[in-house]
Amino acid sequence: MPIYCYSNGDDVIQRQFPMNRHPKTVRHRGRIYRRDLSAERPFVAPHAGWPIECVASGVNPEQAGELRSYLAKKGVPTEVSADGNPIYRDASHRRKALKARGLHDNSSFF
Repeated sequence: MPIYCYSNGDDVIQRQFPMNRHPKTVRHRGRIYRRDLSAERPFVAPHAGWPIECVASGVNPEQAGELRSYLAKKGVPTEVSADGNPIYRDASHRRKALKARGLHDNSSFF
């Protein structure tokens, strides 16, 4: 059964009801709480988790400088760690850098 969130201003509580059989309000300790959709779906910023160091598209540590200069020549300046892993600033930067190298991520949505 799904969990639904209810709030009365400052306080948020959770209640479990059958799917689509939840009330609009609940009573808890003598107070009335209304369903709070924003508490059920917390906001995650689109930039959360970036920058990332990508091990999968990395190279040997001896080739880190070569990868850095190659990507700069292709118009996608990218920081490369001492271990040879590129550090992508955001999803767009990652997509451009992978394309410049002729790589494609089958698990991504682009």
